[in-house]
Amino acid sequence: MAGNKWNARGIEVARTVAKWSKDKSTQVGAVVMMEDGTPLTFAYNGFARGVNDDVACRHERPEKYKWTSHAEENAIANMARIGATAFGATLYVTHFPCAGCARKIIQAGIARVVVDGSSMTDDFKSRWEEDMTVSREMFGEGGVEVLVI
Repeated sequence: MAGNKWNARGIEVARTVAKWSKDKSTQVGAVVMMEDGTPLTFAYNGFARGVNDDVACRHERPEKYKWTSHAEENAIANMARIGATAFGATLYVTHFPCAGCARKIIQAGIARVVVDGSSMTDDFKSRWEEDMTVSREMFGEGGVEVLVI
């Protein structure tokens, strides 16, 4: 799938889905697609289904880390919820996955991750660079192709 029209389309959809997040600092979107571009699921960073996301203190650091699921893990959970398989699929995501999400991506059998390069701001890198380094190493060892476009 590298270099084809689906990369731009997948990132475009992930950017749209990211806007659904209530996170005040970083809105992340993800979409999982089959090789032919068929969408399997969409997800954004947010609270678990049914959990009250209107409580202000739950959105402040460091408390928000206890309440918020990343878009990538929400996408994988959505697929598990409906019995869909991620094996061999591509995950399009607005921000580089953290180490925790990288583990889940590898375990789910996702073949490639396409990341929106415009999210690699100095602010994002200052908070997540160490995780990104670990994620890249895990993806390499786990056989997941990573493209930053």
